[in-house]
Amino acid sequence: MTEGQRMYGLCKEIFPLNRSITGNAVRETFKILQSHIPDIKFEMHEVASGTKVCDWVVPDEWNCEEAYLEDPDGRRIVDMADSNLHLLGYSLPTDVTLPLEELKEHLYYLKDQPDVFPYVTSYYSPRWGFSLTCEQFKSLKPGNYHAVIRSTLEPGSLTYGEIFFPGETEDEIFFSSYTCHPSMANNECSGPALLISLVRHVASMKKRRYSYRFVLAPETIGAITYIDKNLDHLKKHVKAAFNLTCVGDDRTYSIIHSKYADTYADRVLTCVLSQSGKHFDEYPYIKRGSDERQYQAPGVDIPMVCFCRSKYHIYPEYHTSADNLDLISPEGLQGSFDMMTKCIDLIEYNKRYRTTTLCEPQLGKRGLVPTMSSKETYQQTLALKDLIAYADGRNDLIGISEIICQPTDLLIPLVDKLLECGLFETLEDETP
Repeated sequence: MTEGQRMYGLCKEIFPLNRSITGNAVRETFKILQSHIPDIKFEMHEVASGTKVCDWVVPDEWNCEEAYLEDPDGRRIVDMADSNLHLLGYSLPTDVTLPLEELKEHLYYLKDQPDVFPYVTSYYSPRWGFSLTCEQFKSLKPGNYHAVIRSTLEPGSLTYGEIFFPGETEDEIFFSSYTCHPSMANNECSGPALLISLVRHVASMKKRRYSYRFVLAPETIGAITYIDKNLDHLKKHVKAAFNLTCVGDDRTYSIIHSKYADTYADRVLTCVLSQSGKHFDEYPYIKRGSDERQYQAPGVDIPMVCFCRSKYHIYPEYHTSADNLDLISPEGLQGSFDMMTKCIDLIEYNKRYRTTTLCEPQLGKRGLVPTMSSKETYQQTLALKDLIAYADGRNDLIGISEIICQPTDLLIPLVDKLLECGLFETLEDETP
C-alpha cells in the first residue's frame, strides 16, 4: 500500500464526522487519527469555554445529533443525515413550524453553482439554518415548513492535539493543520491525513538534526488558543513552519508565502516546488486565508508558509458539497507527501559544506567515479564534481543547487557519500 492510499483511507474514515470548532466529533476525529499512529504519543488538550485567548474567547461547545427540514407535505427535503453540510454550523436548537417566506431567512444556497450546496457557519452569532442547492430552493412551494435541529450549545471545551519529536537541537520545524470542517475532503480531511503521514515519516528517521512539532487544532480559534499558550516557546524555537491544507487533489501545487516572503520556510518550499518538474502557483501573503494568518500576525511572526495543492478560495468545489471524496485521490495525496518529505530532507541536509582536501580530490580511488574516463562518464559525474567545486563554505545546499542547476534530492545522496568518505565537512555555523 502506498502512503497516498493510506492517506486516502484515513480521509474516508474522518469524512462523515460532523466536525466543528468544538464538540464530540472533533474528539472522535482525534481518536481515529491516533489509531493510525498507535505507538506515537498524541498529547491532547482541552481548553474551557470562556477562556480568554489573545483578543478572543473560547466559545461554548456545540454538538448536534439530528437536523432536518420537512415540506408542507411532511417530506424531509433537507436532512443532515444525507450530508453534514446541509446544516448551518453552530445552529441553535430549533423545533419550529413557519411559512416559506419566514423560512427563507434561514436558507443558504449558491446562485452561481445551482447544483451544489454551500458550507456555512455562524460560530459567534446565534443563528440556525439549512444549506441546499439553488435548484432545491427554487422548487420550494408555499406552505408551512417544519425545521428541527437537535443541537446543544453549552459550556464545554475546545480540543487540540500536538506531537513532538526531539532532535539534536532545540530548533523546531513546525507543522500545523486543522480539525474543524465537516465532510469536505480536500479542504478538511486531506490536511490532517498528510500531517499524520509526516508524523510517521519523522518517527522513522534514524536521526533528526531538528526537533519536530505537529499541531492539529480548529482553524482560527484553535490556532489563536495554541499561540496564546505557547507564543514564547514558538518565537524562541521555531525555525521554519508549514501550514497544510487542501492537499488532496492533483491539479497543481501552491505556496502562500509568509508576510514578506523572506523566511527559511519560503526558501525551502519554493526550492522543492521549483525542482519538482510540476507546475506550481505562488501567492503573496495578502492572499492568505488559513492559519498562516494567525502564526504570521503582528507580534506573533512565526516563520510560516502555507502549502496547498489547489488553493482554498480558488478551486470551484471549495466550501461546497462538491468537495467530496471524488475530488481527492491517492495520487494527489501522495504528491503532497512527496513534496513535504523532500522539504524535511532538505532542511535536515541544508548545511554549509567544505571539502577537506587541498585542490581537486581524487574521486576514482574512493569509488565515487568510474576509473575509466569518457565523454559519457564525464556527464554522469558532473553533478558530483560541481557539488564539490562549490563546497567552499560560502553556500548552503540550496545555494549550491541553484548555482549548479541540480535538484537537491539528487545532491543529498551525494552529500552522504562525500561525508562518509571524509571528503566533506560541515562548518560549525550550520545555520543557513
